[in-house]
Amino acid sequence: MYRLICQRGHARRGEFDTPHGKVQTPVFMNVGTQGAIKGALSARDLKEIGCQIELSNTYHLHVRPGDRLIRDMGGLHRFMTWDGPILTDSGGFQIFSLASLRKIKEEGVYFNSHVDGRHIFMGPEESMRIQSNLGSDIAMAFDECVKIPSPREYVERSCERTTRWLSRCKTALAAYNAEPDAVNPGQMLFGINQGAVFHDIRIDHMKRIAELDLPGYAIGGLAVGETHQEMYDTIEAVEAYMPKDKPRYLMGVGTPGNIIEGVARGVDFFDCVMPARNGRHGHLFTWDGIINIKNQKYERDDSPIDPRCSCPVCRRYSRAYIRHLFKAEEMLAMRLAVAHNLYFYNDLAARIRLSLEEDSFDSFRREFTEKLDKRI
Repeated sequence: MYRLICQRGHARRGEFDTPHGKVQTPVFMNVGTQGAIKGALSARDLKEIGCQIELSNTYHLHVRPGDRLIRDMGGLHRFMTWDGPILTDSGGFQIFSLASLRKIKEEGVYFNSHVDGRHIFMGPEESMRIQSNLGSDIAMAFDECVKIPSPREYVERSCERTTRWLSRCKTALAAYNAEPDAVNPGQMLFGINQGAVFHDIRIDHMKRIAELDLPGYAIGGLAVGETHQEMYDTIEAVEAYMPKDKPRYLMGVGTPGNIIEGVARGVDFFDCVMPARNGRHGHLFTWDGIINIKNQKYERDDSPIDPRCSCPVCRRYSRAYIRHLFKAEEMLAMRLAVAHNLYFYNDLAARIRLSLEEDSFDSFRREFTEKLDKRI
C-alpha cells in the first residue's frame, strides 16, 4: 500500500509497504544485478550506506546460478543475506539488449543466453515463475523495451502485445502466490508503461494498464537514446494518467539531476547502474559536482572525497589515498568509490524527502539539478 505524506506541485513524499518493510519515497534503489553490487559491496554494506531497496535481475539470476537453486536456498533474501525489500526486473530489457539471436512471438521470446549460448524461452508466465522462485517483494512485468527511435506502427503493436503480456503476468503471479510453498506469498506486480516517445501511444497504454489495478506502475523504455528533454516531456505526458494512489517508478534513470527532475514530475522510485559504474572508474559524485579522483591534482589532497558527505569513506579516507589505490589497481579503490557514490545517491533521495517535508523542494531543485551533473 502507498501512502502520500505530502505533495509539492507534482512532487510526492510518501511511503510504501512491502513484505520486508516500509520504503520511504522518493527512493533510489541500489542495483545488485546478480545478487551483488558490482564493486564488492555486501548486504551489510548496503545497510551502512542507507540502501532501502536492493534491485536484482531476473534474466541474469535465471541464467546463473539458476532461480530454482536460489529457491532451494530459501529465496534471494536468504541467499544474499539481505533482509530489506527487493525488486526484481523482469528480464525483458536484458533479453532485448543482450541476447544476440531472438524471436519475439505472442507466447514470449526465444533467445540465446549471452553466457553460454544455450536456447532459452521466456514469456510472462516464465518471468513470473522465476521471480516467484527468487521471492522478491516487487516483481516487474514482462514487457518489450523497444528501441528509440522505432517506427510508430511497430511501437503500437509492441504496446498491444505488452498489454496482453501484463494480463498474463497478473494471472500467473496470483497463482504462484497462492501456492502453499511460495517463497514470498506477498510478492507484488508492477506494470510497465511503454510507447517510446510517442505521447499518445504512451497515454493510451497507461490508461489500459491502469485498469488492471496493480500495486504500482513503472515508466519503461526511456534513457535509451532520447534526449533528457524528450524523457522529461514523456514523463509529464504519462504522469497525469498514472494512478495517484500507487507508486511510480522511472526505470533505469539516472543522473542526480535526472532524479531531481523526475521527482518534480511525480516519480517515486528510481534505479540506475551509474553510481556504481562511475565509481569503478574513479568518477565520484559530490555536492559540488563530479570529480575524477584519478586526476593528478588529488595526488596530495588530504581532504575527503566530499567534505559535506558523511559516508563511511569520507569519514575515514583522503582523496590522495583513494587516488593511490586506483593508480595501484587495488580492489579496495573500487569498493570505496562505489560505497561513496551509492551513499551519495541514497543521501540525495533522503535530502529530497526532507526538502519535500519542509516545503523547500523548489529551492533545492534550483540549487542542485545542474550543479550535481557538472564535471569539475
